[in-house]
Amino acid sequence: MLAVRWYLRYAPPYRDVEEPLAERGLVVDHVTVYKWVRRFTPLLVEAARPCRHTPGDRWFVDETYVKVAGRWTYLYRAIDQFGQECCCIR
Repeated sequence: MLAVRWYLRYAPPYRDVEEPLAERGLVVDHVTVYKWVRRFTPLLVEAARPCRHTPGDRWFVDETYVKVAGRWTYLYRAIDQFGQECCCIR
């Protein structure tokens, strides 16, 4: 599960997940990590679903002006009263 968590959190190449596992004494192939991710990701998504809360009824919108790929653009971010970011709009 640790390998799946690392992959889902940091999105490294599968070969880069092999190395930390080998340092911990677990020698696996990158194809095995790929199979674990394919097998266990839907289960983790379903397990996390009850933890999500519905967005609140009060929203706060942040607006900023950032440079993306050499072009200035507006970035909007909506946050509910619980501090959960609901969406980003460009």
